[in-house]
Amino acid sequence: MVAEKNYIAEVAPAAPANGDFPGAGPEYRAIIAKEGPPTIPYASLYEMFQDSVKKFPDNNCLGHREGAGYAWLTYRQTEEQIAAIGSAMVKVGLAPHARVGVYGANSPEWMIAMQACNRQNMYCVPLYDSLGEHAIEYIIKHSESTIAFSSSDKLGMLAKALPLVAGLIKTVVYWGKGEPQGVEAAKAAGVTVYSYDEFLALGRANLAPASPPKPEDLCTIMYTSGTTGDPKGVELTHNNVLATIASMKAFVDAHDVHLSPEDVFLSFLPLAHIFDRTAEELFLHLGASIGYWRGDIKGLMEDIGALRPTLFCGVPRVFDRIYSGVMQKVAEGPFLKKTLFNWGYSRKLHMLAKGYAHDKATPIFDKIVFSKIKERLGGRVRLVVSGGAPLARHVEDFLKVTMCCRVVQGYGLTETCAASFIAVPDVPAQAGTVGPPQPVLSFRLEAVPSMNYDPLANPPRGEVVVRGPSVFAGYYKAQDKTDEVLDKDGWFHTGDIGELTPGGALRIVDRLKNIFKLSQGEYIAVEKVEGIYKKNTNLEQIWVYGNSFESCLVAVVVPLHGKLQSMGEELGVSGSDEQLCHNPKVVAALLASLTATAKEGKLKGFEQVKAIYVESPENHFTVENDLLTPTFKLKRVPLQKKYQPQIDAMYAAMKKCGK
Repeated sequence: MVAEKNYIAEVAPAAPANGDFPGAGPEYRAIIAKEGPPTIPYASLYEMFQDSVKKFPDNNCLGHREGAGYAWLTYRQTEEQIAAIGSAMVKVGLAPHARVGVYGANSPEWMIAMQACNRQNMYCVPLYDSLGEHAIEYIIKHSESTIAFSSSDKLGMLAKALPLVAGLIKTVVYWGKGEPQGVEAAKAAGVTVYSYDEFLALGRANLAPASPPKPEDLCTIMYTSGTTGDPKGVELTHNNVLATIASMKAFVDAHDVHLSPEDVFLSFLPLAHIFDRTAEELFLHLGASIGYWRGDIKGLMEDIGALRPTLFCGVPRVFDRIYSGVMQKVAEGPFLKKTLFNWGYSRKLHMLAKGYAHDKATPIFDKIVFSKIKERLGGRVRLVVSGGAPLARHVEDFLKVTMCCRVVQGYGLTETCAASFIAVPDVPAQAGTVGPPQPVLSFRLEAVPSMNYDPLANPPRGEVVVRGPSVFAGYYKAQDKTDEVLDKDGWFHTGDIGELTPGGALRIVDRLKNIFKLSQGEYIAVEKVEGIYKKNTNLEQIWVYGNSFESCLVAVVVPLHGKLQSMGEELGVSGSDEQLCHNPKVVAALLASLTATAKEGKLKGFEQVKAIYVESPENHFTVENDLLTPTFKLKRVPLQKKYQPQIDAMYAAMKKCGK
C-alpha cells in the first residue's frame, strides 16, 4: 500500500468546550490553500461570462439534441440571446433584484434565463421540476417572484398554481412546442404569456443596458427540497458561486485534472440544484461546452452516446443503477465471461490499491473486458464525480474499475455551494472518502457528546462545520433558521457527522438527525447500515427503520426488476410480482440473503435487520410519490407514514414469535 500523504494543514488549534459549546477539533484548510483561499478574479457571474465570450466567441457553448446528434449555440450566439431575454424582462417591468422563477427540465433556455438574471442583477428562483403544485405555489409566494419561465410540458402544472399566488406572476414565458391547454390556462389566470421566441423578439426590439451586479448581490434564492416541512430559500451571492468556481479551478489545476475549452459536460442533474449549477458555471468559465439531455430518463443513455461527455457528474442513485445492471448481467452471463470479468475486476482493484493510475493498472483487462462498460458513458469520460449523498464503497470501487477513468466523491450542501470537499483522484487512501476541503473553505469537527463523537479522539469524529466565502448569506425571510445553523463567527453547521483520516480526507459517517437509539441503548447510524445492505444484488432500494421503543431494526425492501420471478422459479412458487412479494418463501429467502450481506459487511447483531416488508418493483420509491428528494435521498418521514402499518405488523409478529 502506498504511504498516505497529508492533504490538509492545521491553521488554528482546537477550541475547548465552553458552556453550551461542546468543543471542536483544530481548524483545517487544504494544504494547497494554507495561506488563504484563491483569488476571485470577477465581481459577478455576469462579468465572468462576458470574459468567456471575449475569449471563446466561436466555441460551442450550449447544445440540445437534434436528430442523431447535438445542435449548438456558440458563446457569441448565447450571449446575444441572454442580452435579448434580459432586455425583454426589463421591457415587461422588471427591475434589479426582481425574483425570476424558472421551471422545467435542464435546457439551453433554462441556462439562458439564469444568465439573463445575472446580466440584469435579478435573482433566479428555481422551481423544482419534480415537486408538486403546493411547493411551486409556496416558492412563488415566499420569493415573491413576478415572472416565470417554464418548459411547455410544465406549463399546465404552473398554470394550476397561478390562481393561488395572489396575482404575483404577471408574465409567463414558455419554451418548447407549446401546449394550447397550458397556454390558455395561464392566460385565464390573468398573466401575459409569451413563447420563448416571442420574448426573444421583444428583447431584440428593445435592447436594454446590463445592470452589472456587485459581489454581495444575490444571484439566486435556491430552495432546498428537504426531507420534511416547507423548503428553505438559500440565499447565494455572486461572490459565493464565484468563490466555488475559483476553488474548483484551483483544485483541478493542483491535482493534474486537465479541464479545458475542449471539454464537454452532460447536463441532466437538475439545474434547480447547486451541484449541477456550479459544474455548469465552471464549464462556462473554461469556455467549454454544455450539452443538455432531452429531459426524458428513458433517452438518457442515447443522449450520453450522442454527446460523448468528458466529465460526468451523477448522484449515487444513478451509479447504484449502473452497478446493479452490470452486475446482474455478469451474474447471468456465460461462465467464461463471468470468470474473466471477476478475474479482471479483482486484479485491477488490487493494482489500484497499490497506487497505480487507472490507465496503468490493468490495460489489457481494460481493453478486453471493461471497454464495453466504459462505452455506457460515451467512451471518453476522463472524470466521474459523485455527489449529493454518500456513495457506497463497493459502487465507488466498481466505477473505478469499469469506467476506466478517474472517479471521485464530492460533498457539499446548497448552503456551501455544493463543492466543499472533493477526493483527490488516483490516491488509494482517499477511496471511500470525500477528500480534503476545497481551497475556499476551512473546516472543523465539532464534538457531539451525546453520541460519543470526539474530534480529538482517534479517529477524530464530530459534526462537520465549515466557513469561507462560498458559505451562504442566510435563509430568505428566515433569520431564526439562519441562526440555528450559522454562528456569529461564520461557521456553518452541516448536520453531518464526519470522520477524519490520517491523510486529511473526510469520510461522512452519517447525518446527525439520522442516528437513532434502540431500546437497549445502542446507537444506529442508519445510512451506514443501508450502505452495507445496498451491496446485495437482489435489491433496488432499501429503507431501514428502528426507534428507541424497539430492540431491533426492520426494513422495507424493493427487489430489482425481474428478481422476484427468478427467485420464485428457484423456490418452486409462481405468481405476479405483487403476489410473490407476500409469499413467505420469497420473503424468507430475501431476508436470508440480506442477513448474509450484513455478516459479510461486518454489521453487529443489533445493526442487522430482523424482519422485512417486500414492496413490488412497480411501487418503488420515487420523487413523484414523495418518498425520495429530488436528489434521490430517502424521505424518512413520508416513508414511515406510508409504511407504518407494515412496521407495526413486523414488530407485532416478532413479539408474538418471541424474537
